[in-house]
Amino acid sequence: MIVLKFGGTSVASPGNIRKVVHIVKEKSKENKLIVVASAVGGITNLLIKAGELAQSGDEDYKSILQQIEQKHFTVVDELFSYEKQSDIKANLKQILNDLDDICNGIFLLGEIFPKTKDFLMSFGERLSAIIISEALNENNIATRLIDARDLIITDENFGNANVNFELTNKNVHHKLSTIKENIFVSGFIASSMSRKLTTLGRGGSDYTASILASAVNAEILEIWTDVDGVMTADPNIVSSAYPLEKLSYEEAMELSHFGAKVIYSPTINPVLRKGIPVLIKNTFNPEGKGTLICKEGSPNGKPVKGLSRINNIALLTLTGGGMVGVTGIASRLFSALSSAKVNVIFITQASSEHTITIGINTDELLLAREAISREFENEMALGKIKELEEESGLSIVALVGDNMKSSVGLSGKSFNALGKNGINVRAIAQGSTERNISIVISSKNVHKALNVLHEEFFLSDLKKMHIFNIGVGNVGKTLINQIRDQFEYLKEEYRLEIKIVALANSRQMLFMPEGIDLSNWENLLANHSEPMNRERFVEKIKSLNLRNSVFVDNTANEQVASLYSSVLDKSISVVASNKIAASSEYDNYLKLNYLAKKKNVKFLYETNVAAGLPVLKTIKDMVKSGDKIVRIQAVLSGSLNFIFNNFSKELPFSKVVRQAMTEGYTEPDPRIDLSGVDVARKILILAREAGFRLSMNEIHNNAFLPEELMKIEKVEDFLNELPNYDDYFEEMRIKAETKGKKLRYVAEFNNGKASVGLREASPENAYYRLDGKDNIVLIYSRRYEDLPLVVKGAGAGAEVTASGVFADIISIANQ
Repeated sequence: MIVLKFGGTSVASPGNIRKVVHIVKEKSKENKLIVVASAVGGITNLLIKAGELAQSGDEDYKSILQQIEQKHFTVVDELFSYEKQSDIKANLKQILNDLDDICNGIFLLGEIFPKTKDFLMSFGERLSAIIISEALNENNIATRLIDARDLIITDENFGNANVNFELTNKNVHHKLSTIKENIFVSGFIASSMSRKLTTLGRGGSDYTASILASAVNAEILEIWTDVDGVMTADPNIVSSAYPLEKLSYEEAMELSHFGAKVIYSPTINPVLRKGIPVLIKNTFNPEGKGTLICKEGSPNGKPVKGLSRINNIALLTLTGGGMVGVTGIASRLFSALSSAKVNVIFITQASSEHTITIGINTDELLLAREAISREFENEMALGKIKELEEESGLSIVALVGDNMKSSVGLSGKSFNALGKNGINVRAIAQGSTERNISIVISSKNVHKALNVLHEEFFLSDLKKMHIFNIGVGNVGKTLINQIRDQFEYLKEEYRLEIKIVALANSRQMLFMPEGIDLSNWENLLANHSEPMNRERFVEKIKSLNLRNSVFVDNTANEQVASLYSSVLDKSISVVASNKIAASSEYDNYLKLNYLAKKKNVKFLYETNVAAGLPVLKTIKDMVKSGDKIVRIQAVLSGSLNFIFNNFSKELPFSKVVRQAMTEGYTEPDPRIDLSGVDVARKILILAREAGFRLSMNEIHNNAFLPEELMKIEKVEDFLNELPNYDDYFEEMRIKAETKGKKLRYVAEFNNGKASVGLREASPENAYYRLDGKDNIVLIYSRRYEDLPLVVKGAGAGAEVTASGVFADIISIANQ
């Protein structure tokens, strides 16, 4: 014997019912079947609406009843021959007349009692049972319709009746054992000992099927729904969720309790007691494997099998010194809640006995508050127990898996992943079975939390990064192209999907949470964007609340740099090619780095000093390993090096400066490079990373640009005036060349002091032989006292700078 149950979506239309008939026909070739079905899709909601309208005295309930009739008659018209239609409609009409009488009674009384509501809710399954059983017989599948009220006996707890399994099992054996045909039983409904109609609560039709499977010792219970099985998470929230092939009964119960809608917790109990496997299948993909729920589950699977959640949670915390060492406090708390019919979903208690926190449905908050306040009225009046603390707008996210008990560090891994994404954990609970870790968080973070945890425990094929990039000049544009070109490679080889979801320049900003088309970003930014507003840009990042978000600054703008603290404070990592923040006031530099550590995110600015060269990482690693930096000597301006390597009598200084600008080697304002300010910022950052407290005003700048040039306000005016000084710069070049030397702009940090300036480099100097735009950094330390550690390579240009920013983004993805 096999028991098949079909959900509401499986029988929502004539076409779907034909699919059900086909499945039943195939199964009936080798097995005797019991078939259970829910109401036709959408009917239960219409019944609820009709009842509510009737109760409120609104005669529009009659139009709802007409919709219900019409929907069923339409199904009959499409499924059956004309000759059969009249008989089936007559049977349906008899039930629909009863429905009309019930609603009319509710309308006249202006009230709906629990017993009446159960009767009202039963009509969906009773109507679908007639249609589906007739459809099976019409297709030569011999089927007898049995009223579930004649089989399943319950108490009179209307709305969620408790089954009397002893009487139910006797009824099933007595009434079904002699039937030769397949059997169709209406789901969801039952009756009490006094023959009052009752319902089995949420997921009642599944429960009906499980009760019958247990009673007849079925080989298997198959639940047919509209998904391919029990998913690793809700696919409406986690797009990378996938069906699980196998679960243990306990895993399935944990997932179902925490909101996995494919199967409901009570469904498991009857089949668990008999060891009957449950197979979850998709009516619309019958060839799919589905999910098998059985005793052993998958012993060698991943530690975390799946994620689930319950929304609309409120936390209540009872606290006070008068609770410590006093027996019976917990018992009184739960007895008071039980008397008020408040269901406790979540419990946690500190070992100090000073607090007990419970989680309940927010709809029951008033009942719980009154019950607890009444129970502990005396203790609260005496100050032994404080006023009840309440917090709503919460959800519970649960990690479930049998193998969690043999895996170390899952809780820590969960909290770390959530913390890195700015998700605050309000409460936690873990049973001694270690099969479930329950985490209470703000409901606004559920979407992000489920995706973060799904990725963290390798339930997702891909880790997704969401990039918010300001600055689309040379570096920004090149970064966009690099991310576009590497997208498929990173996805295939490293299971990493980097999406740029926001772009901005000084005028416009564009947000596309699903990801910007990087082959068309310039058009989108120009024509489908909104005016740029820096504060709104940050607010938009916060409101989107996307997991693994990274703020990228590819500008040289001080106001953009001022946004970092508010971004970091929301647990969003920052990557900056803009060196203003890292070279700002020392207290601000410390604040940003401290904030990143506090929020468990990253503030990375490797490209601030030498484009893509790993200079800052090298110094940080040396300091972390216990080395002490004593001196740094460096040529840190690829742009200045390019200029001094290329200007000559034939190619004057002013033309080389313009060439350097065109090729992207200088800042948008080349005076930042030529004045030595850019180099001063770089040596400042190096000194700070080496552990020294240093400010810009402490760096001696031996400037080589004439003062009158520096006073020119506009960049273009400066460039137009520069050719008038070509002879001045040529004289400097010839003077060095005559001595067999080359001009180099050198930064030096030694004994806590820093300086930058133009020098004549001799052939024995390490920075004498620097080609093109190359940089060189010589690091002297206790371990590298005689021969310095040398980092050398291209230190300017959009390609290498963008690649350094890209590397910082990937390092965040890998953390």
